[in-house]
Amino acid sequence: MKLNEDYFFCFGCGAKGDAIDFVARLFNLTSLQAAQKLAADFGLDPKPPTAAAMVKPKRPYIRQFRENEMLCFRVLTDYLHLLEDWKVRYAPKTPEDALDDRFVEACQMHCYIEYMADVLTVGDLEERVALVDKLMQDDKIAFLQEYTARKKKEVAHRGKEPENA
Repeated sequence: MKLNEDYFFCFGCGAKGDAIDFVARLFNLTSLQAAQKLAADFGLDPKPPTAAAMVKPKRPYIRQFRENEMLCFRVLTDYLHLLEDWKVRYAPKTPEDALDDRFVEACQMHCYIEYMADVLTVGDLEERVALVDKLMQDDKIAFLQEYTARKKKEVAHRGKEPENA
């Protein structure tokens, strides 16, 4: 006899069917009695579940998470590229030069933003979910997206800015 999750097949007599058919043949029951026996043996309620009790598919939640995760990754990498540019463009030329605020921000934020991008790239699911939830909370990612876009426009409109502006 062959048994698997979907059906059984007896090589001796040629009998085949699902779990209910198997129990019906094994205990000499009708299909209804076999289904009731299985329900009783496994502690299942034989009545069909109400619509409220049925488990809803999680696909919309998964899809929303993936969209949020991709948004967070895109915003973080955009900001990371901006920080990398600032680290080079606004670095002081001599030790006596005053520090540009953008250079200071780049030095302070680069490792943290890079860490978050790495979590979204190679982190396990639990880490990624926690980070995406944190970034989506209170529109933090929307703020960072708007901030990055505004800073990029400022540089584009001014052209090449004077050193230590």
